[in-house]
Amino acid sequence: MGLVTESQKENTLTIIFYLLVTVFVLAISIIFIPAFRGFISGTFMIISGVILVILGSVLIGLTLVQKVEGKLKKLLILTGASAAGFFVFALLHNIFYGLEQVTSHITILSYLMKAFEVIFFLIAIFACPIGFLVGVIGTIVMFNKKRKMLQKNT
Repeated sequence: MGLVTESQKENTLTIIFYLLVTVFVLAISIIFIPAFRGFISGTFMIISGVILVILGSVLIGLTLVQKVEGKLKKLLILTGASAAGFFVFALLHNIFYGLEQVTSHITILSYLMKAFEVIFFLIAIFACPIGFLVGVIGTIVMFNKKRKMLQKNT
């Protein structure tokens, strides 16, 4: 009673991983594919962003709690951080855009806000999706290697 097997822990990690991938791909598709934008409201983007932050955090937490080691650990943390980071940096981009508009009459402050806006935009649009892709592809490769090794040993 109350005992969780190693297999159940791995299954939970795998489910969270693939759930995160699904939500991320859905959110990115809506942003980058114009045909999808008409079906979904801004509310969905906020909700999916919150879900990405939660799932990314859970993935990182499970990776650390389950003491995953080696390349797989790095790839899972990269995946979780990139997914959560996408929404966080997009939100920061919008916040600094607003601050830049508010401080437009103070030249140096306006330029500083604009710099932060651009930096956060670039991180959200380029670094996070690239990091996510690297993490996801690497994790799937590692999962498949592990599965093949387990099948070979049985």
